[in-house]
Amino acid sequence: MKKVMVVFGTRPEAIKMCPLIKELEKNKDLNTVVCVTGQHKEMLTQVMDVFQLHTDYNLNIMRPQQTLSEIAISILAELEEVVRKEMPDLILVHGDTSTSFIAALTGFYLGIPIGHVEAGLRTYDTQSPYPEEFNRQAVDLITELYFAPTETAKNNLLREGKKAEKIYVTGNTVIDALKTTVQPDYENEHIEWAKGSRLLLLTAHRRENLGEKMRGMFKAVKRIVKEFADVKVIYPVHKNPDVQKVAKEVFTGTERIRMIDPLDVIDFHNFMSRSYLILTDSGGIQEEAPSLGKPVLVMRDSTERPEGVSAGVLKIVGTCEENIYLQCKKLLMNQREYQAMKRMANPYGDGYASKRITEAVLQYFSNV
Repeated sequence: MKKVMVVFGTRPEAIKMCPLIKELEKNKDLNTVVCVTGQHKEMLTQVMDVFQLHTDYNLNIMRPQQTLSEIAISILAELEEVVRKEMPDLILVHGDTSTSFIAALTGFYLGIPIGHVEAGLRTYDTQSPYPEEFNRQAVDLITELYFAPTETAKNNLLREGKKAEKIYVTGNTVIDALKTTVQPDYENEHIEWAKGSRLLLLTAHRRENLGEKMRGMFKAVKRIVKEFADVKVIYPVHKNPDVQKVAKEVFTGTERIRMIDPLDVIDFHNFMSRSYLILTDSGGIQEEAPSLGKPVLVMRDSTERPEGVSAGVLKIVGTCEENIYLQCKKLLMNQREYQAMKRMANPYGDGYASKRITEAVLQYFSNV
């Protein structure tokens, strides 16, 4: 029996890796070991509970106000001991977090092959998103199995000289997760508050947007609310104190903007499904929202998910207050443009990515 260790540490990673873990655990030929770093502590536990999964190891590395260097050092120090004890035949990591990078590095140091879920995403600008673009490129330098969500991601890897026989186009596992989380009979007090209005769901937290860029983003949203009486905004505010400070400065006292605590995965996916429009600087939401038929304005200067832009379901609006305001206003006023974005097909998958990844892992083991 082959042993697969799955390592992740943040809430977005958990949302995308839990469906894969459940698929791996179905297979009698695989022994699946789950190790979480706890890079996001409470939010990570919430996701695990939703998918009814347990962890074999929890490194609990989260500390208040820790730096990227401290995160990396903590994971490297704690994870090596776990990997040496288990000595898996394959380590699976996800995407672009510090956990992904350090877990891949640990496997590389110990001679254990790495499988990279969501491989091949690129902006080719290591400052945007920061530090994620560096992390994902670094992981792909030492990866043995590349699970690319789209043909675009696969082509990025091929251009970089990765071997075609090591690349599998699988779709994105987040689409698999939506099968578990979105509920037709979902109810919530905040959704009740927004009934009868067009709900704008806002998320903003990226490091490169902190400060004046984020203030401009928030001011654009506030202008929209003042101009459109039928619009309400729900903003689950990130726990980062720098985000919370700016959000309170701009939004406090604005009646139709509701700032709430971060949502668990069930709540957030159902909030998305009931929203009219989504404004975000997140990555994963760019993949989730199209499956729910929700147009997305991406408040970033670039995206590693260009498939959504090409398909017409995403629009990059940058971080300039005026452009965010104008693009949002256009979708609220122009039903033709809004419906065009809403009707586009999702380029990120069909809900069977976890199955394809598991089959690829089994194929890999049969050949080694």
